[in-house]
Amino acid sequence: MNSLEVRTEKLAPMRVARFHALGRSPEAEAWSKLRSWAEPLGLLEDAAAHPVFGFNNPSPSPSREEYGYEFWIRLGPETPDGGAVAAFEFPGGWYAVMTHRGFPNPGAWMQLLGWVRNSCHRHRQDHELEHPRNALALEPEVVFDLYLPIDEPVAATGTTNV
Repeated sequence: MNSLEVRTEKLAPMRVARFHALGRSPEAEAWSKLRSWAEPLGLLEDAAAHPVFGFNNPSPSPSREEYGYEFWIRLGPETPDGGAVAAFEFPGGWYAVMTHRGFPNPGAWMQLLGWVRNSCHRHRQDHELEHPRNALALEPEVVFDLYLPIDEPVAATGTTNV
């Protein structure tokens, strides 16, 4: 049996800009909005300083054909916001994280949730986050880190601040 490689990470609080789209496949439209705003500012050139996270909002449902997707990008203190860009303070928190090759799918998320349920961690009701580790439009194979929110671990080991 394959063992799932999962680590815990604490995301630090951060100011983020949000880009949202609704449709049958809203990810590409939300990414296009983020990219057209962030690329001229040079934010996509430094993934460590300006990581990108995404999630379904609202999630897909059998009762409707359309769903939403939202991308966030971390803003530095010098980064302008306002106008067409909605910025807000993300409080951060603890996450169980696994790396997934290919676009995230329900099966990958269920594996991560199963790992959390069989661990000493407790699932925290908050946004799951998908963090693309490479350029979405430029790579032949996309790689994502999947972030499942958990309560603060009793003993923080194997952690990284992002």
